[in-house]
Amino acid sequence: MERETVKLRIKFAKSGAMRFVGHLDVMRYFQKAIRRAEIDIAYSEGFSPHQLMSFAAPLGVGLESNGEYFDIAVQSHTTAEDMKERLNRVMVPGMEVLNITMLGAHAKNAMASVAAADYSVRFRQGYEPGFDWVGRSMEFYGKPSIMVTKKTKKSEQQLDLKPGIYSMSVKTDENGVPVLRLFVDASSSGNIKPSLVMEAFCREYGEELPEFALLITREDTYANAGTAENPRLVPLDAVGEPF
Repeated sequence: MERETVKLRIKFAKSGAMRFVGHLDVMRYFQKAIRRAEIDIAYSEGFSPHQLMSFAAPLGVGLESNGEYFDIAVQSHTTAEDMKERLNRVMVPGMEVLNITMLGAHAKNAMASVAAADYSVRFRQGYEPGFDWVGRSMEFYGKPSIMVTKKTKKSEQQLDLKPGIYSMSVKTDENGVPVLRLFVDASSSGNIKPSLVMEAFCREYGEELPEFALLITREDTYANAGTAENPRLVPLDAVGEPF
């Protein structure tokens, strides 16, 4: 008789040197970490069984994050705190498991659930724009449209970013450094990259954004717990239940 599996959602942070590790290597890293932590993960059937694991939106190389997610199916489990501690014991510097929740049987997987993301954007020292970007940020966000040219492998197309920018504000961090916060569409149909927004921002005021000018952190990733007509965006781990 086939054992019934339970779906878990794991939230993790990625920082430091690990921000240069690509998505496929992060997947392989967690496959090994799951085995080392002796998590009773379920495997697919067939000639080449693999761990039942599904990641949310891939993070660009060079970006840090405080809100990455992946789902696993397990044959058995202990407590969320015990599993988190076991995983963190086998983590390398720059990777940390933050939370584990249990998903209902009919919950969408992490990738299919992504609707929005929240980013912090800083300029590297010496790469700040020549214009007053803090003072101009709300003026820029207030524009009725923000048109950019998006290049694909085969063509170029004009795209209005404004509908996919849900909010934009400037705050200061603990060191008094201004930080731009962007809350944007991150769904598969309208994924807005913060670097594209910043390129348009700088170009609006007569400057080109230098390569490597930005330090970007994804603060969290969100699902729509409401409807298309009345969205209610919540962090992906808010969909699950503590255990």
